[in-house]
Amino acid sequence: MSTFVLIHGAGDTGWYWHLVEAQLRARGHDVVAPDLPGGDDALRLGDYADAVSAAVTAAVLPAVGERTGLVVVGQSFGGFTAPLVAARLPAAALVFVAGMVPAPGEAPDDWWRNLGYREAVREQAARDGGLTGNADPYVCFYHDVPRALAAQALSKERAHPSAASGAAPWPMAALPEVPTHFVLCTEDRFFPAAFLRRVVAERLGIVPEEIAAGHCVALSRPKELAALLERKAASAG
Repeated sequence: MSTFVLIHGAGDTGWYWHLVEAQLRARGHDVVAPDLPGGDDALRLGDYADAVSAAVTAAVLPAVGERTGLVVVGQSFGGFTAPLVAARLPAAALVFVAGMVPAPGEAPDDWWRNLGYREAVREQAARDGGLTGNADPYVCFYHDVPRALAAQALSKERAHPSAASGAAPWPMAALPEVPTHFVLCTEDRFFPAAFLRRVVAERLGIVPEEIAAGHCVALSRPKELAALLERKAASAG
């Protein structure tokens, strides 16, 4: 069995993963899904990695030797923190889920412009009648999530990440040398599928695993996502 470290995205909490966590625990795995610090604009990505590492160490690290290892998973903005954690802990695999793949020395605030994000959204919005990039979160983020669950998710929004974490260059010289995977959501209206396929090819040099879901896949397709994560853990040995 594996230990999954689930890192949430911007504005979110560890609650985002609760349905996936239940699925993974039912399969016999351990799960750590911490709340990253919020409400402090001085914090940087290293501080978020510190928080995740501390949560893992306190919860499960002493027992990891009895398992196949740690699988570090980063959702959306969590993609900037997940590689930092995978480099610090004995990670067996790193998985981006609809994630922002960092480049050495690139500030998260520059990621959007450097990769042509706005142009990609405009092009996809022209094709789908303005669904992609829509200002209504129920349309852009939660279109395939049950309405009550989506409302609950929105009620948990908070001030994360900080301004400092977006402005500072990503601190690693390269991504960690662990098996790396990407889960792409084909119905994502925040990160268009065609855009992410290009990002994954350019920055990771791999073919993503695709799932028919919107950006908040852990809420809309938890069973399918948990099964996919379990397969990636098994492939890492």
